[in-house]
Amino acid sequence: MLFSNREKMALTFVAAIFFVCWDRFFKILALKAYSSREFSLIGDIFKFSLAKNYNIAFSLPFSGLLLIITTAIIIIGLIYYSLILYKKEKYKYLPYLTIIIFGAISNIADRIKFGFVIDYLDLKYFTIFNIADVMIVGGVLVFFLKAVKLKH
Repeated sequence: MLFSNREKMALTFVAAIFFVCWDRFFKILALKAYSSREFSLIGDIFKFSLAKNYNIAFSLPFSGLLLIITTAIIIIGLIYYSLILYKKEKYKYLPYLTIIIFGAISNIADRIKFGFVIDYLDLKYFTIFNIADVMIVGGVLVFFLKAVKLKH
């Protein structure tokens, strides 16, 4: 084993903090410097531009105080579940839960401060998103893939 479970968790926390810091940086950049303009990252397909997302993921119509409360309850539930897993020394899912939690905290911070989530990565024909969204969706996907793999 290359790293102990504690070392893996420490690396996961460092990675999560790193990506949240970049997410916060790009959100501030989008809000302050590029609020009225966009620029290309990869041709016409991938752009950096500001979008204020008042709704839940993929702009599904669920917003406002109820969304903040629901998100906070989910984050608290995930933290609680992570602590239970840690206490039982079941470490295999903790990195993915950590990434999900940190991504969700970055987005809920936007909702509390601004009333919307700041999205800035515009993928033509798909959606506009941010690094925190990638952390959440990626963490959930890997979590479920690992769960399915372990059951077989």
